[in-house]
Amino acid sequence: MDRVGRAVSHLAVQAAVVTAVLHLLWALPRLSWVPIGDSRPFIFVAAALLLMTVAVAIFRGYHYRRLSTLGGGTLTALVVGYPLYHGSTTADALAGEPLAMAALLTEAVGIGAFCGLYYLSHPARQGPTAADTGKRSGGDAE
Repeated sequence: MDRVGRAVSHLAVQAAVVTAVLHLLWALPRLSWVPIGDSRPFIFVAAALLLMTVAVAIFRGYHYRRLSTLGGGTLTALVVGYPLYHGSTTADALAGEPLAMAALLTEAVGIGAFCGLYYLSHPARQGPTAADTGKRSGGDAE
């Protein structure tokens, strides 16, 4: 991978890790096993674990388009879920929670980085194409 690819990869890893840490900072003090009134802490812990897994995989050098889609999709779900949860009071909720503002900004950077990784990843890493499969099986793909 060239210099641009490495820079985008490092940016995606950093955005995923920072987003996971910010969500864990918010969620861990609010976890409780009594009857659940708010499911967000459990969702945030699961999302943080998924983001950390994606970050480790990308850091280790696995640059698959599906992995970039998983990381970017998780960040997009978190960004879209915030205004859906808060509704018309989204601006007030952002003003009242500095962790939420930092998380949304980091998620936006991460979405851009994962889109860049998706673009820079070679399509052949997804597996054989239909034309290659036809050639291997002795079909008329010549």
